[in-house]
Amino acid sequence: MATRIIVAGRVQGVGYRYAFADRANQLGLAGWVRNRRDGTVEACVQGAAPAIDQIVAWARHGPPSARVVDVQVLPADAAPAGPVFQIAPTA
Repeated sequence: MATRIIVAGRVQGVGYRYAFADRANQLGLAGWVRNRRDGTVEACVQGAAPAIDQIVAWARHGPPSARVVDVQVLPADAAPAGPVFQIAPTA
C-alpha cells in the first residue's frame, strides 16, 4: 500500500522531516519526505496499512515545535523506490 501525505502549517524549519523520517523508520515504512516550495511538507510512504495509519495520525501533530493545520492523505501515483525511508530534496 502506498500513500501520499501533504502537511500544511508551521512544518518547515522545525525538524518535521527528520522526525517524520525517524517515525517512518520505526514503523518499518519505505518512502521519502521532503519540503515543498509552497511551505508544506510532502511524503510518500509504503508499507502495511496499520503502519500507514499510524504515520498519518502522527503527521496530524508532528514534532513538538510544529503547528499542523491540515493533512491531506491521497493515493500515491507510484510506490516509492527502495526499502529505506529517506529525506528527499525540496521540490
